[in-house]
Amino acid sequence: MSKIILTGDRPTGRLHLGHYVGSLKRRVELQNSGEFDKIFIMIADAQALTDNFDNPDKIRDNIIEVALDYLSVGLDPAKSNLFIQSAVTELTELTFYYANLVTVSRLERNPTVKSEIQLRNFETSIPVGFFTYPISQASDITAFKATTVPVGEDQLPMLEQAREIVRKFNSTYNCEVLVEPDALIPENSTCSRLPGTDGKAKMSKSLGNCIYLSDSEEELNKKVMTMFTDPDHLQINDPGKVEGNAVFTYLDAFAKDEDFAEFLPDYKNLDEMKDHYRRGGLGDVKCKKFLQKVLNKELAPIRARRKEYEKDIPAVYDILRKGTEVAQAEAAQTLAEVKAAMRINYFDDEALISGQQEKFNS
Repeated sequence: MSKIILTGDRPTGRLHLGHYVGSLKRRVELQNSGEFDKIFIMIADAQALTDNFDNPDKIRDNIIEVALDYLSVGLDPAKSNLFIQSAVTELTELTFYYANLVTVSRLERNPTVKSEIQLRNFETSIPVGFFTYPISQASDITAFKATTVPVGEDQLPMLEQAREIVRKFNSTYNCEVLVEPDALIPENSTCSRLPGTDGKAKMSKSLGNCIYLSDSEEELNKKVMTMFTDPDHLQINDPGKVEGNAVFTYLDAFAKDEDFAEFLPDYKNLDEMKDHYRRGGLGDVKCKKFLQKVLNKELAPIRARRKEYEKDIPAVYDILRKGTEVAQAEAAQTLAEVKAAMRINYFDDEALISGQQEKFNS
């Protein structure tokens, strides 16, 4: 069996460092590993519209931003198919068929759906499109017969529901058309979700606590200098806490031993720096200036690639168009197999047509 990856992002804004450490960096590694036969990376605009239906321009404008972020981090259209979800209309048809395999009560029990509904304050005014998000996600995964889906732990309930749909479809129609996907969990769970610059549990565009991949060096430096640290570390000589300290969480995610040799030779590694901070004598400003250098070093090649792609936006749309054409062909093949298994492929079933003719001839 081919090894196939399906993953993606909702185009509700530019991608930030949280996306980078949580998924983007790993995607590039998987892409370049040579272990996978096909990689599909989706800009999930249709899913984004489920809770932004009244502001389609927000989605429309951010598709190019996400595409530029993808290309700038190193996703290669020669190795990965970058495509726009809504342009693959077969996904919508698959979602409609799969909806018959899932009960309302099962959707209501999905922990991810419950938490997202609470986060968005939908309460009793839940858009049906948003409520059926797990079914749409199952459509995306199965359309490309993905064997591997990189997800965070908070998305595992969604993937399990997709697996249930696969099992229900194959058993109902006595076939092996759909493939049951496996989850690929981030290796470093500690850094898989960066906090916001304000120390909040999650980076959020609405909270304004993000460092974007497209931020300039100046913008990044300003954000780092306002970053949350230890509120009890008032004087340099005060002992400080690294746990819950956003600066050190970011250093955990990005700092390497060679960065200390280059930017802060006072320490051999991050452990030495943490020890000094804990016992006192190391100020927050010094820590933040080191983090600035580490992050700017990481983002420098990403910024450079983005500037090159920004010079020819039509070419970026052409990359998306070609990737979408590949995705559409794959999804169309799966849809044909699904309809054959459900026996609703009326015009392609010659046995049906000839059998009906015989019935009326007799």
